[in-house]
Amino acid sequence: MENLRVGIIGAGWIAEKAAITLKDLNGVMCYAIASRSIEKAQAFADKWNVPHAYGSYSELIADKDVDLVYVATPHSHHYDVTREALENDKPCLVEKAFMANYRQAADIVKLSRERKVFLAEAIWTRYQPAVQMVRQLISDGRIGTPRLITATLGYSMGNKPRIMRPDLCGGALLDLGVYAINFVRMFCDSPIERMESQCVKSDTGMDLSNAISFSFENGMLANVQSSACCVGDNIGVIAGTEGNLIIDNINNPQRIRINKRDRVFVKDISVPKQITGYEYEFLACKKALEEGLIEPPQMPLEETLYIMKMMDELRLKWGVRYPMDEE
Repeated sequence: MENLRVGIIGAGWIAEKAAITLKDLNGVMCYAIASRSIEKAQAFADKWNVPHAYGSYSELIADKDVDLVYVATPHSHHYDVTREALENDKPCLVEKAFMANYRQAADIVKLSRERKVFLAEAIWTRYQPAVQMVRQLISDGRIGTPRLITATLGYSMGNKPRIMRPDLCGGALLDLGVYAINFVRMFCDSPIERMESQCVKSDTGMDLSNAISFSFENGMLANVQSSACCVGDNIGVIAGTEGNLIIDNINNPQRIRINKRDRVFVKDISVPKQITGYEYEFLACKKALEEGLIEPPQMPLEETLYIMKMMDELRLKWGVRYPMDEE
């Protein structure tokens, strides 16, 4: 595949970040944009020099020259458009959170496997070079045996509808907490024995801040926090028997700090220079499609389902409900 032609569905800020990335990425191009109005789609196409603009999602899906559909709508709207794309045998890269709930996610994964059509969750941190860099440091014994992981992600987001509204699958968990959970799971994939949590909710019933503790079968412990109402340090720490690794930003790592016993500094390692950090998920999709895979090794669909089910359990405990949960 000389040039992967991406069709973006949704014309919000995430779609813009993808367009910025694809503009400078070799081997992958932004071929089409679809919005619910042709005016918005055309404005996006003009701004980012996208060859084709569509005033409906179905038109983009029907374009035979689109190689990969990138679903960049709010996660409350992922299910219908992804199902339509898969039913038309279009490979899909779907923004996080993958779906509104586990039921939707399981149905979409089942459809992908039945039709043998590529499907991936676009949680960009899973695809970045920092993941393998950290795994290698752990494998090399730089911090001894890992025992504890901590991670925080917080942004002061005001009263944004996608955080406050149940119909948009609001709350910090699906928007931000999913990154903290994935940070833990990238470096500890042992089964979870016990999960405890608490949250603070908005007047609309959405979780604004949450704290989650995991105990794993291999003896690891993890504590994560996410918040949509405060400025977090966004740092991740993997602590071992001989030292620790400090990742400067779990949402887009740029530096990994190695400390040995007694917090004695060893060195800082910088990640490779990036366009935006989104490029790695598109390149992973291109490689997987070239190899005839129906899911990327960096984010297996079973892992997507595992985390979606976990988030359902958390929301059930907190009493955070979406309209889709009742369907």
